[in-house]
Amino acid sequence: MDIDLDQPAHGRLITADEQELPVPTTLRYTSADPLAVHLDFPPEVALDGEVVRWTFARSLLEAGLRGPAGGGDVHLWPCGRARTVVELHSPYGLALLQFDTSALRRFLLRTYAVVAAGQEDVSAEVDRGLSALFGNV
Repeated sequence: MDIDLDQPAHGRLITADEQELPVPTTLRYTSADPLAVHLDFPPEVALDGEVVRWTFARSLLEAGLRGPAGGGDVHLWPCGRARTVVELHSPYGLALLQFDTSALRRFLLRTYAVVAAGQEDVSAEVDRGLSALFGNV
C-alpha cells in the first residue's frame, strides 16, 4: 500500500527588485516514488494557469538544508538559520524562493517516517520502467 504525504508550505518568491511575494506551495511525497520529493505550485501562480510540479531527489532536500546543494535545474542552500532558498531553473526563467527551514525539515522527517533513508525499494519502479522501454522483448 502506497502512503502519500502532503504538507502546505509558505514560500516567498524573491523578485528582481528584492521584494518577497507570498507563494502558496505544497510539499508532496509518496512511498511509490521513495527517492523523490515534489514541490507543487497552484494554477493561480503559474504562467499557464496549470498546476506546476517540480520533482527532485529527497537527498537533495536533505543536503540543501545543511549547505549549498544541487545541480541542473534545482539548487538549495541555507539562508541564515531560519530560511532555506530553493532556486528553480526552467526554459521560462529562474525562480528564487525562500522557505522556513523548520517546515522543510519537518516535511523531510515525515518522509523518513514513511520510508527510512536507505530502505527505498525501487525495484518495482525499475521493472515498470524497463517494461515500458523494452515492452515484451
